[in-house]
Amino acid sequence: MTDRYEQSMMDNLYWWGIPTLFRCPNQGPEGQDIALVGVPHSAGNGTTERDQHLGPRALRHVSAVQRRVHSVFEIDPWNCAKIADVGDVPFPRANDNEDCIERITAFYKNIDAAGARPVSIGGDHSITGGIVQALGRGKLAGGEPVSFLHLDAHTDVFTKVDHFLGAKKSAAHWGAYLADQGQVDPTRSMQIGLRGHPRSLDWLQPSYDYGYNIVTMREFRQRGLEDVVAQTKEVLGDRPVYITFDLDCLDPTVAPAVSNLEPGEKGFDIDEAVGILRAARGLNIVGGDVVCMMPTKDSPNNITALTAAAVMFEMISMIAENAS
Repeated sequence: MTDRYEQSMMDNLYWWGIPTLFRCPNQGPEGQDIALVGVPHSAGNGTTERDQHLGPRALRHVSAVQRRVHSVFEIDPWNCAKIADVGDVPFPRANDNEDCIERITAFYKNIDAAGARPVSIGGDHSITGGIVQALGRGKLAGGEPVSFLHLDAHTDVFTKVDHFLGAKKSAAHWGAYLADQGQVDPTRSMQIGLRGHPRSLDWLQPSYDYGYNIVTMREFRQRGLEDVVAQTKEVLGDRPVYITFDLDCLDPTVAPAVSNLEPGEKGFDIDEAVGILRAARGLNIVGGDVVCMMPTKDSPNNITALTAAAVMFEMISMIAENAS
């Protein structure tokens, strides 16, 4: 029989025990404040970089070594809130992106009905579309469209063609079709850190046309963290907030194992990204996701997976603080 100190030491070993997200119990969302979800989906990226579906397994592998308390918030999120790993969204037709998106929506409608706020690990960025199809105007959002706090190198508001290499509700389209559906209010949403891969000089125009509040990486460097955080707090205000964090917003030296790497202009360091995330502290966060990790490209020390887990920990802690 181990005492609680010995048990705590064992729980911090990533190679021991049954791997659930952050050592949380594996059970359904009923009665939970927070539901941790794996979304092992890659067919929405539309490219050959399909290993993003391995992200949830990689997170379960390393999340045991994450912090158990938040020293800045001075809370133990695992004791402040009821948190469970509710498992992975099942994808029996994993290569059919449109089928997968609808299965994601159905899965998250059950979570929303249970009143648990989901924090998810993907998976490519198309998963956000499926999730917010369930949460937008749902129970957690009080029947209102959500506001995005969106950190990314790319806009994902792709309206020039109606699909991305065959995927319609793709990783490049969700920012547009969710707005068209009325699930998100772009005028009360932030897109921060945009820097990447323009094929034309008007690459930001679709986001502007929808009314998203944009802060490019170049503008962030000019304005600084405090100014951008102040704008973010003002824009999000009292809205139901959904956080979506694409790991490619980080500099490749911080998170090398992501799809669609954007070298050539420095991305966020981890302190900057966490500083922006904390702009949502105290707000009505209905859920969040971390996407686009490619575990097969990670360093031997799993640095990208560990960084992704640290980002999830921030989301979990902000929601748990509100629950307490």
